[in-house]
Amino acid sequence: MERMNVNPTRMMLTSLKKRLKTAVRGHKLLKDKRDELMKEFLDLARENGRLREDVEKRLGNVYKNFTVASSIMSQEVMEESLMFPKQGVELQVSSRNIMSVDVPVFDFRTTAEDPADIFPYGFARTSGELDNAISELSDIFPMLLDLAAKEKETALLAAELEKTRRRVNALEYVMIPRLQVTIKYIQMKLDENERGNQTRLMKVKDMMLEEAIAEKKAKDEAAIERMVESRQ
Repeated sequence: MERMNVNPTRMMLTSLKKRLKTAVRGHKLLKDKRDELMKEFLDLARENGRLREDVEKRLGNVYKNFTVASSIMSQEVMEESLMFPKQGVELQVSSRNIMSVDVPVFDFRTTAEDPADIFPYGFARTSGELDNAISELSDIFPMLLDLAAKEKETALLAAELEKTRRRVNALEYVMIPRLQVTIKYIQMKLDENERGNQTRLMKVKDMMLEEAIAEKKAKDEAAIERMVESRQ
C-alpha cells in the first residue's frame, strides 16, 4: 500500500493517529449500518416479491373478467358504462426514515361518502364479469399503492446499501491501510532520528570526556613540574 506524502514529524504522527482512530471507528459504524441495511433490504425484497406475486395474480383475474365482459357486451356499452367514474381518490404522500433513508409512504381516501359505491353504471345492461373486474380493481388499488411504495423503498435502500458498501471498502482497503503504513513510516523515521541524535550525543560526550581527561592530565603534569622546581 502506497504511503501518504507527508513530513515525518511528531505533530504529523499525532494527527495521523487521530485520523486512524476516527477512521477505525467510522469503519465499524458503517459496517454495522451496512449489515442492518442488508437485513432490511432482504426482508423488504421478500415481502415485495410476495406482494407483487399476489397483485399480478389478482390483476390476471381482472383482465380475464374484462376480456369476458368485452366479449359479452358491445364496445359502445362498455365505453358508456366506464366513461364517468363514480368514485374519486385523494392521495397523500409522506415519508419515514429507515437507517437515514427517507422512504415514501402513500395514504389515500375516497372522495365519495360511501367507499363501496364504486359502480358508475346500472346493472341492467352490464355483465357480472364487469362488476367483478371493477370490484377486484377497487380491492387491488391499496395493494398497488403499497407495492409502489415498497418498490421505491427497495430502490432507495439498494442505492444506500451500495453507497455504504463502497465507503466501507474505501476505509477498509484504502484509507486505513494507508494511514497505518504512513504512521509506521513516520515512526521508523523518528526512531532513526532519535538513534542518530543519541549517537551524536554519545560522541560529543566522549569528546568532552577526552578533553576533560587531557586537561586534568595537563594540570597534573604542570603541578608535578612546579613541585620539582620548588625542591630544587
